[in-house]
Amino acid sequence: MSESDARREIWCAGEEWCPITTTSALIGKKWHPVIVHRLLENGPLGFNDLQRSVDGISSKVLSDSLEDLEDHDIVDREIVSEKPVRVEYSLTEFGRSLEPVIESMQEWGEEYLRPPESEPESQSS
Repeated sequence: MSESDARREIWCAGEEWCPITTTSALIGKKWHPVIVHRLLENGPLGFNDLQRSVDGISSKVLSDSLEDLEDHDIVDREIVSEKPVRVEYSLTEFGRSLEPVIESMQEWGEEYLRPPESEPESQSS
């Protein structure tokens, strides 16, 4: 696939096209980067496994998010078996191209954020 074939036209606010706004439209929703991260980390996952790996997401929100990511060609949905119906989600080539973005988000978070249960040690006089 050539570079021009891989490019997507995505809505952008304002009069001039902005790559930050465009990228944000794709992965800027709360759960999208987390879903992409879990699929990068684990490979293809069924719906229930994916929901377990994304702590705190409801079935409805996960379903809507996966549908949105599918619509933007980031996630692929494949029916693995019909009886019982088993669906597996994986990243498309376009979705895998987000790996450096997701890795940068993780590295930044590891450097500048701490879990909420971590309290700064009080200084004694």
